[in-house]
Amino acid sequence: MSIVRGTGLPVFLAYAVFVLVGMSAAVAGVLLPAQMADYGVDKPTIGITFFTFSAGFMLAGSTAGPLVHRFGTRLVLIAGGGAYVLAALYTGVRPPFAAFLAVQVLAGYGTGLLESVLNVFLARLPSATTLLNRLHAFFGVGALLGPLLAVWMLRFMPWQAVWVVLALVCVPLVAGFVLAYPRRDDDGVTHERTPVTPARSGLLATVLRSPAVLLACAFLAVYVGLEIGVGNWGFSYLVGEHALPELTAGYTVSGYWLGLTAGRFLISPIATRIGSTTTGMTYACLVGVAAAIGLAWLAPVAAVAAVGFVLLGFFLGPLFPTAMAVVPYLTEPRLVPTAIGVMNGLSVAGSAGLPWLAGAVAQGAGVWTLMPFVMVLALLQLLIWWLLVARMSTRQVRV
Repeated sequence: MSIVRGTGLPVFLAYAVFVLVGMSAAVAGVLLPAQMADYGVDKPTIGITFFTFSAGFMLAGSTAGPLVHRFGTRLVLIAGGGAYVLAALYTGVRPPFAAFLAVQVLAGYGTGLLESVLNVFLARLPSATTLLNRLHAFFGVGALLGPLLAVWMLRFMPWQAVWVVLALVCVPLVAGFVLAYPRRDDDGVTHERTPVTPARSGLLATVLRSPAVLLACAFLAVYVGLEIGVGNWGFSYLVGEHALPELTAGYTVSGYWLGLTAGRFLISPIATRIGSTTTGMTYACLVGVAAAIGLAWLAPVAAVAAVGFVLLGFFLGPLFPTAMAVVPYLTEPRLVPTAIGVMNGLSVAGSAGLPWLAGAVAQGAGVWTLMPFVMVLALLQLLIWWLLVARMSTRQVRV
């Protein structure tokens, strides 16, 4: 069975998994107050979960490629889904706090495997850029649905019940991996029985010596830092600088996330229709990001700033999945799974460090600094993309 032939059900399952991953990411924030009250801990203490989850996620990114080479797509997805289910079910029994912190490593590892392997799978298919944009758009769908589920369940159930529900949702997806994904990848090798050779065991080291892959990692780290920085601090900026009512500011931030999801659904198909290459589409989005930041920063009235936030999300949307889609143009085929895993894993460095830095700068100089801060990140993204394009293979990357 070819990895390209008969991919309807596998692609559908990939989209469903990313809805679940988006829901998981979104409900985590909603559940924090209930968890702090239940365990009797403060914000910095509960925040340790961010680091333990990130540790597992980064570990998954560094091991996903070698695991796919050794065992194949299907078995690694089953392992990732199984780790997610076990972590969610254990969280659902309300473990002691130390165990609650520790199990986040397993949750992060399972989530990271699912994300990395599905990015690899879709990156190998025709029209990879469009497929990957849709994949990450479904993450946004989950992120929009997750808080609604959590808020509704917290009205009559304890917080840990939410994780039991998410575990149960994942079980049929794991069964789907068994039925839908190929035993053999596109190289015709049955990876479940392929021994680990010295060449395969050095995949990670080889990838980490690749300037092109390291540039792609930097691009994603800056992107995620910008995306999460605006998501975390945009509300405070709108209230503090534009005097928006809190409800209106909250709606505007929701519009930012909705714009990000819409951009992933819409921009790539539009680029395909007009005959744009992936590189050209990405340049246009990067310029759009900078323009939207400028609009939100310099807008004379709050309503215009709100429009800037929505447009910012819209133009940011395609950047992460597109960076995954161009990996086959940056390195040799055998290194693609490992490269995508490393990129996915290291992106969490941007999601932790840059939003923290944005908050620290705002604490010292005022929340007005958010927009110039993210403008610097937007220009840095543009520079890194220009350097990446120079290292791509000479073929035009089609959407």
